[in-house]
Amino acid sequence: MKRAASQGAPPSSCGNRAGRGAPSSCRVAGVGALRASGDGRTRTAALPGLLRCALLLVTLGAHLALATDVRELGAVGDGRADDTAAIQKAADAGGAIHFPSGTYRLTQTIVITLDAAGFTSLIGDGTARIVMAGAGPAFRLVGTHGGTADPKSLKPEVTARQRMPMVDGLEIVGAHAEADGVEATGTLQLTLTRTRFNGLRHGLHLTGRNRNLLVSECHFYHQTGIGIFYDAVNLHQSNITGCHISYCAGGGVVSRGGEVRNLHIAGSDIESCMTPDAPETANVLLDSRGGSIAEVAITGCTIQHNSLSPGSANIRVLGPGADWIAGGRERKRPQWGHITITGNVLSDVRVNIHLRQARGVVISGNTFWEGFDRDLLVEECRNVVVGANNFERNPGYELWQKERPKQGVLFRGCDDCTLTGLHLLGVREHPAAIVIEDSRRMHLADCTVLDSDHAGLLLKDVRASWVHGCFLRDDRAEKPAFEPIVETGGGGNRVDR
Repeated sequence: MKRAASQGAPPSSCGNRAGRGAPSSCRVAGVGALRASGDGRTRTAALPGLLRCALLLVTLGAHLALATDVRELGAVGDGRADDTAAIQKAADAGGAIHFPSGTYRLTQTIVITLDAAGFTSLIGDGTARIVMAGAGPAFRLVGTHGGTADPKSLKPEVTARQRMPMVDGLEIVGAHAEADGVEATGTLQLTLTRTRFNGLRHGLHLTGRNRNLLVSECHFYHQTGIGIFYDAVNLHQSNITGCHISYCAGGGVVSRGGEVRNLHIAGSDIESCMTPDAPETANVLLDSRGGSIAEVAITGCTIQHNSLSPGSANIRVLGPGADWIAGGRERKRPQWGHITITGNVLSDVRVNIHLRQARGVVISGNTFWEGFDRDLLVEECRNVVVGANNFERNPGYELWQKERPKQGVLFRGCDDCTLTGLHLLGVREHPAAIVIEDSRRMHLADCTVLDSDHAGLLLKDVRASWVHGCFLRDDRAEKPAFEPIVETGGGGNRVDR
């Protein structure tokens, strides 16, 4: 059953109805304009805008004319009736599936078998709510793509019937303890936009093997589990942009095991994705143990909250990975990384950034504050480069906080790392603002440490390292004894005091 074309045309915002004069300005669907001159003639300069409007109207009308309306297949949309069978019937037919305004209750997962159904999109306009009242995902998208993103690896049936399944303009909420939002396996170019996931276990659950994922302008709010879950998945090329991901008890964006590459998280707000009564997690958690996660960019995000959860972190990267065999050669327990973290605002957790058994990580241009235990904790890592970052306090927030953030930087058991241009203010209760322990070939240059407790820099059992050009002072009127640089154990270092 198809929607009538007249139902799909977006309304004009023009006020000219029969019996009324034409307005001086007329806009259709927010694009283009007609303006009347003083003598009532239309300025021809506006015609390109009108043509664009007309093309948009025709395109949208044709699109909805071809969409399957789930109500015409028997869905009620009143929040009480079980609409599972009607929506499954629409999913079996594939194509554009439209959800008009209403609340659609599901008691079982809608399975969309892409190879059988063909190209499929789930479409709303922000007024349709899907309530998952059963266990499992509301929608499971199943494809057969087993290749890479290389065109030579694509099977004919994938490009002919399966590519780019879409979910747009829906709200998916949970009414069952094990209800998830969308699960995807075997998909190519899955695209999720303008969709709200609320009160579920996991919002987006990625399993098996997928390629080329886009998630944008979505809200992942208040899940009992994880907002976006890379669950031992083999997934290369995924972008998460312009999203709100908050109050998910098991983590915001979490990748565990599998083989994940080319993950980009940008321009998003990720907040309080942990709770005091849930296992330790992070707003962004990349856990290579049992797999491998690499080639990641986290840029231009606000990532914050909450310090009341034990072990909470804004960004946590864990290794080592599983044994790796390629080209007949094997590497035992490799470290993974090649991660860039830049241009973010990070605050109000136990540790803002925590790296363990990672390599090739760059951290620059970020603003840190309220790392209640540490701002930056790096353990057993190699080739970590920390550039100019601001490690600040937030005096306004400290007026009402019961606990004072300690902050500070700690490298432990690391090799071949560079720290340049760090600016730290007001580190409290640690033996030094920057602590480096049991490490070698470390390079520290041009760092500033001001008004911090005890020492600016502590080198403990550090070897073959170089420190120079640092500005380390404590000018507080009341302060404990302060030493710019303290060095114990180790050897073979060059320290320019």
